Order: sequence, then structure tokens, then C-alpha cells
Amino acid sequence: MSTATITKTTSIASATEAQDTLAKITNSMGRINLRTSAPGSNTLIDTPSAVSAMVDTLAGLPANPPRPSLYIDVEGINLSRQGSISILQIHVHPIRHTYLVDIHILGSAAFSTLGTTTTTTTLKSILESPDIPKVFFDVRNDSDALYHHFNISLQGIHDLQLMELATRAPTLHRRHLNGLARCIERDLHPSVLTSRERTAWKAAKERGLNLFAPERGGSYAVFNERPLREEIRSYCVQDVQFLPRLWACYNDKFSLVSSLKMTAATGPGKRISDEWRERVLEESKARVALSQTVGYNGKGKHMALAPLGW
Repeated sequence: MSTATITKTTSIASATEAQDTLAKITNSMGRINLRTSAPGSNTLIDTPSAVSAMVDTLAGLPANPPRPSLYIDVEGINLSRQGSISILQIHVHPIRHTYLVDIHILGSAAFSTLGTTTTTTTLKSILESPDIPKVFFDVRNDSDALYHHFNISLQGIHDLQLMELATRAPTLHRRHLNGLARCIERDLHPSVLTSRERTAWKAAKERGLNLFAPERGGSYAVFNERPLREEIRSYCVQDVQFLPRLWACYNDKFSLVSSLKMTAATGPGKRISDEWRERVLEESKARVALSQTVGYNGKGKHMALAPLGW
């Protein structure tokens, strides 16, 4: 068999596998009651059967993708071990779809319900798998709440806040962390986030803040109102849907940070950018571990400080 024939055969096999995976995902989504709204394609998951179908979709995603498939955020009232979780948002990048998992309604069933095609996979097992990359922006308080309310010990975490810090230009100091809004505003170029998308994002954010921010006369209790208000639903979707773009932005910057410089500390043939990637993953683990300790305090000025040694 010629090299060209082998290449063609391999390509056909890969295409067939991709089509099979997409068909499985589409079939799983077809069993969910889709209720979509602006600004992005999304589904409210508020029944055990919907959880099962979602788990089937997540379990059917390609293994070892070139970039993480899952981008996650959590909303709640006083989000911490002292407060409660209302909504867990999961943006699935390969299908450009966001699941809003109603923790207020489902409680522990959101994490323990099995998929229909597996006897072992649950949302809990996905969140705790070290082999499934999951992207958060500042995982600390999310992890605190998930661990202390539902015994979820997150693994496989990529913390975008740390990725931004690691790829920050050498002319900028690394003493303080940036928030998500600042990262979206500053780092997503107009070619990545259009002016129309930016305007819609700001509008959705403002409408949500007006409803729940106490300083604006709102209340966090709005996250537990059912049916979920469209303004709150849009707010939950609007940040998490842009996390894949931020991840791509910072991932590309890693290759530019001292791209050809070597250092004795990193060993032969290893770039400084590789060292920083490893530091991000290790510090992400450390953040999760810290959030589970008895003395963890997720509020205060110390939360804006960069890790020691960065």
C-alpha cells in the first residue's frame, strides 16, 4: 500500500470517528429539553433525566483534545462553605453550548446522577477526574463551596487567572491578580471579541448586577428565584462562554514568553514558557487544596495578591 493510500485511509478513519462522536453528542442533546436564550446557546438542567443526558454528552467528548473542552463557573449566595450554590455553568467548547445546572433545585442529584450509557460516570466523577482538563477563572471559592457542600474534590484544573499572571508582559508587575472583567476587556482583541459581542457582554453583565449586587439595591437571592429570570440566565452564560477565547489567548502567549530563552533552572532543552505552564498547573492544584483547609478565608484583600514567588 502506498504512503498516499495509507494517509487517505487514516484520514477517512479519523473522519468517521469524529462523525461518530458528534452523532453521540447530538443524540444526547436531543434528549434534553432545550430552552435557549441570548447571548449563547444554552440549556437549563433542572431534572435528573436532563442531568443524565448532559453526562452522556460530556462523557462522549473526544479524549485528549488539543485544548480543554470544559469551561466552568459557579454562582450562588455568599459562594463559600458558609453560603450556597445556585447554578453551575459548564461551557462545552467542542459543541459551543453552555449547560446551566440548577444546583438549587437538584442538590446532590446534580452530581450523583449517572448517564444513561454508563454505569460509572457522573458529573462528580468528571469534576474529580485528573485526566479531564477543566478551566476555571479563580477556582478558589468555587472549590470551597463544591467541596464543603457536595464533597467534590476538583482535579485537572487550569486556572485562567493564573495563566494571565504567568503570561503577563515583563514590563508589568506580578504582585496583584486581575479579575475576569479586566481580562476580557484588556486581552480579547477586537479580532477575537467583536464590538457587537463586547457590547452584548457588558449589557448582560449590567442587567445581572442590577438585580443581585447589594450596592445597586439588588440581592443575591435572585439566583434562587424560579423560574430563573432571563437576565440572570444571560448573566450566567455571558462570562463562561468567553473563557475558551481567554484560554487560547494566554496559551498562545506562553509560546511568546521568552520563547527561545533557556535557563539553567529549567534544564536542557526546556523553555521558560514550559516552566510557567507547569507552575500554573501546580498552583491551580494548590488553590484547590487551600480551599479545602479549615482556615481558608475566601474574602479580603489577600485574595487579590499573586502567589508568593511569582
